[in-house]
Amino acid sequence: MLIIRLVIGILFIGHGAQKLFGWFGGYGLKGTGGWFESIGMRPGVTMALFAGLAELIGGILLGAGFLTPLAALMIAGTMLMAIVKVHAPNGLWSTANGYEYNLTLISVAIGLALIGPGKYAIDAIL
Repeated sequence: MLIIRLVIGILFIGHGAQKLFGWFGGYGLKGTGGWFESIGMRPGVTMALFAGLAELIGGILLGAGFLTPLAALMIAGTMLMAIVKVHAPNGLWSTANGYEYNLTLISVAIGLALIGPGKYAIDAIL
């Protein structure tokens, strides 16, 4: 569980940092907000802020195994929105920019919430 939480958590921290700060090849709030506007998510910068915070905070919480159900909800919510707004029209397979990867991440996040974060987690200590 620790390995799953750390890998998914760190990846989501990176995705949030891309949206919020423009790190790791991201476009920051302004660039991401502009793209969000182009796909009908308005106001774009505000929506980018919410998505970036959900990914960053959700990733931190998931990686630490703290408030795991909340972390899973934040991650699953952003991935569900990605499916609805971007990937669903392209079908399942990621080779066609479909929702396969997003669905996998939702499954992992919800699975962690249902099973628990494992022995090496803040939730397990509390």
